[in-house]
Amino acid sequence: MKNKFYGVLALSLALAACGGGASDIKPQVTAIKVAALQYGRSATIYLGGADLRNTMQVDSGGACTSPSFASTSTPDMAVLNCKVAQVGDFVLSIKSAQGDAVYSTTLTVPKPQVLLSTGSNSIILELDPANAPVTVNNFLGYVNSGYYTKTLFHRVIAGFVVQAGGYTAGLVKKAGQGAPIVLETKKDGPSNLRGTVAMARTSEPNSATSEFFVNLVDNKFLDFQSAASPGYAVFGKVTQGLDVIDGIATQTTGSLNGFSDVPLTDITITTALQIQ
Repeated sequence: MKNKFYGVLALSLALAACGGGASDIKPQVTAIKVAALQYGRSATIYLGGADLRNTMQVDSGGACTSPSFASTSTPDMAVLNCKVAQVGDFVLSIKSAQGDAVYSTTLTVPKPQVLLSTGSNSIILELDPANAPVTVNNFLGYVNSGYYTKTLFHRVIAGFVVQAGGYTAGLVKKAGQGAPIVLETKKDGPSNLRGTVAMARTSEPNSATSEFFVNLVDNKFLDFQSAASPGYAVFGKVTQGLDVIDGIATQTTGSLNGFSDVPLTDITITTALQIQ
């Protein structure tokens, strides 16, 4: 019995000497499943394999920030969470705690989309964070907080724009607007063409908050011209429901509470949701 004990002890020491300890086993990733991958939101990515652990390193080149493994992760299934910070293709690399390559794959983040409902009609906006990240993040902040619910298309000028996002019934300014954002316009930037979406602002360039407008026609004179005439920041476009926008533009307008071009019948945003 004593000889058997010493034999087992000698074998365990030999294994430890050659790196056979559990901590030296390299993780293996054999499958990946993305449960959610939306710009500006937390992503959940499932990694299947063997000997997976929470000490693995994650590199996405900044596309998916603050990566962490959930407490529910197991050696066979690691649950990775991070916040999506860019659109397009990016490489997700997994490394061991020691920095050895374990797995690499390319993932694709679609441009974010927002659904605006006005009762029985719907409009889908596709946003462009690559060209206007501050503006898109600001807009999605209002969308995902529910701010736009029950706001109006309160300014309608046929052959020009329809504007929304700041007033409720009776043309009452809605409380809860955040701080103004920096104006993201530049020479050769996105143009105010028909169907594009841009931020409304005052005569002060860096004054946009929640209000936005859709261009009914090509309004290139609203683009950046110079530092003295910086234009209006385009941050997306209508991909579905431009006919709904055109229908809004046909509504009869008048004056209310000192505002002109106000639809005489309320056109209310009943829902605003990020759907992609």
